[in-house]
Amino acid sequence: MNIKIINRSKHALPQYQTPLSAGMDLHANLDAPITLKSLERKLISTGLSIELPQGYEAQIRPRSGLAIKNGISVLNTPGTIDADYRGEIGVILVNLSGQEFTVNDGDRIAQMVISKHETATWIEVNDLTETERGSGGFGSTSKAK
Repeated sequence: MNIKIINRSKHALPQYQTPLSAGMDLHANLDAPITLKSLERKLISTGLSIELPQGYEAQIRPRSGLAIKNGISVLNTPGTIDADYRGEIGVILVNLSGQEFTVNDGDRIAQMVISKHETATWIEVNDLTETERGSGGFGSTSKAK
């Protein structure tokens, strides 16, 4: 699939790290390092804008290495970039650790996954088809019977 992209960053275009990767790494595009204190969140620039085709979204997801090694995650996960958005992609990073974390220019801060989606049309009814699970939720399928 071809996607139009504007790269106003100082870095290469997002790319897959392995042939079977689902996500492309996004890099911080910063004029100066940004330090996140414990439990602090900040919007990190990427310098990228994209034009997705109708029926697609870009999902912004955390990088597992940053999460396990440093307690850094992406808020609003997965963040959705809609096909009609043309602004810069920003990544909301949060520091869930007890120590400060510094984001430097060029750091890989998140992954972007391109995903097809459907547009739903609601059909209002009075009853839904019965299932064995019914209205059970929030752990109901693991309860002993």
